[in-house]
This record gives sequence, C-alpha cells and structure tokens, in this order.
Amino acid sequence: MSEKVYTKNAPDAIGPYSQAVKTGSLVFTSGQIAIDPASGNVEASSIEDQTEQVCKNLSAVLAEAGTSLDKAVKTVCFLADMGDFAAFNEVYGKYFTSKPARSCVAVKTLPKNVLVEVEVIAEL
Repeated sequence: MSEKVYTKNAPDAIGPYSQAVKTGSLVFTSGQIAIDPASGNVEASSIEDQTEQVCKNLSAVLAEAGTSLDKAVKTVCFLADMGDFAAFNEVYGKYFTSKPARSCVAVKTLPKNVLVEVEVIAEL
C-alpha cells in the first residue's frame, strides 16, 4: 500500500501527480524544479541558484515523508544544457553528500523552461 506525501514547503504539483509517494521502506519523489513555494514562481535564473532551490524543495518533500537527502539511494537529474554540468555538480554535491547512485541527462526542455529538474528515491 502506498501513501501520498504533501508539504506546503515545496511547490504544489503542476499536473496530476503527487510530490512524492511512500511505499514499503522507500519514498519516490516526483521531479522537482526551481519553483519557490512561497511565490509559486521560478525566481532563480542561474543554474546554481536553480539547483539550490531544487535541493531545498526535495529536502522539504523528503522531510515530510520522514527521511532526508542523506538517505537518498538514487537520483535522476535532467539538465536543459549539459554545459551546466560542472556548475550543477558543485551545488548538488553540497546536498547529496552520501553520493547516491545517479543518472544525469540533457533534455530538450523542462517545465516552465527551467534549467534543472531532479527526482529522488530514498530510504525511510
């Protein structure tokens, strides 16, 4: 049986999905983009600032689920420009210190034309 996760400390879903779902001993987050939950807008313009916001959003969703970034076992990262890879890694590495397994791919476009999206699978 699964349980949906919701927190007001992360942006509301912009489609028919949940911020995260808990099942068994795992939580699966939906991809988070750089929407500031206070304003509901993308406030950041640089890859570094957007990655910071994404990681804050993921932290809030995972905290609501009863876990944290430290318990991440897998991330999937989407970049609008692979040229941002090094700058993205600098910020990502400050948050994902446990070094979970990861995939990182470039995509043509992301929702709201953001530069980065990240989803997480974490242990509870």
